[in-house]
Formats: sequence, structure tokens, C-alpha cells
Amino acid sequence: MSASTAAAVGPAADAAPAPPPSLTRRMACFVYEAMLLFGIALIPGTLGAFFFAQTGQQHPLQSPAALRVYALVLFGVYFVWLWSARGQTLAMQTWRIRLVAEGSRPPTQARAFGRYLACCAGWFGPPTLIAAWAGLRPWPALASFALWIALYALSAMLAPGRQFWHDLLCGTRLVDAR
Repeated sequence: MSASTAAAVGPAADAAPAPPPSLTRRMACFVYEAMLLFGIALIPGTLGAFFFAQTGQQHPLQSPAALRVYALVLFGVYFVWLWSARGQTLAMQTWRIRLVAEGSRPPTQARAFGRYLACCAGWFGPPTLIAAWAGLRPWPALASFALWIALYALSAMLAPGRQFWHDLLCGTRLVDAR
């Protein structure tokens, strides 16, 4: 048997795909990731200094929309870079969850970028549109976000392989990395 045939018949070819982590672990990872990003965004001077250095504005609060877009881009770089490099963000490493594409490899940068956009649209798009359309004040808007996030997460229980819908759309999946 040749080396290429042995490699194709080896344990990787016989192994079933890794199971998805439980929804509880995925949501714990989601909350931990949010805390990490929230901390990064609120450290005095960190985001503001980068924003000022890149845009030349005197203060980031002069343009809240520009600061939000800038944060979206910075967070996108964080997610796309780590997902495509090793399939895990810092929170995913802690919770031992890995993002994989076909062949159980980390996704390409293009696929990771598509997943980032799909994640933003899936997790945050509907409540953002509803809050804007209904003119919700901060607390009711926050409640609509919490309700949507819970519904979106629970909808994974109905999806094939119990994956999130954005993963099905992007050809990626979350697996247990323990």
C-alpha cells in the first residue's frame, strides 16, 4: 500500500465528524466573547486612540456611527484572523470549541469573513431593525436583543446537525475540541 493510500485510509478517513458542543457551552462562549470584546472596546484610550489615529477626529463621540463602524471592522479583523488562523478565538479556546470548514480545517479568510458578516446579520440584524423601526428606547431595545438572541440560539436545536444557521449558510460548523 502506498503512503498516499495509507494516509487516505488512516484514522482521519474513518473518524466521524466531531460532535457539536452543547448549546449551553456555545452560549457560555458567546457571553465570554462578548465580555472580552466589551472590555476591549471600553478600555479608556484603546478604541478611541486607534479611532483618532486612523480618522484624525478630535473625539470619537463626534461621530457615534463612525465609531460603531470602526468597532465592527476591528472586531471583524479579530474574528476573521483567529478563525482562519486556528479556528478558535480566545473565548473558543477557553470553552474548547473549534470552528471548522470542510476537511475539519479552519475556514479560509474569505469563508471566515462571510461567517462574520452572517453572524452579525443573524445575531444582531433583526433586533437592530426592530428597535430602529419601533423607535425603542435603550431598555426595551436591550430586551428585544436578549429575546432575539435566545430565540436564534434555540433555533439551532431545529437546524441540521444542531448548528447555527449562519454556519449552515457559510459551510462551517462548530465542533467540540476536547
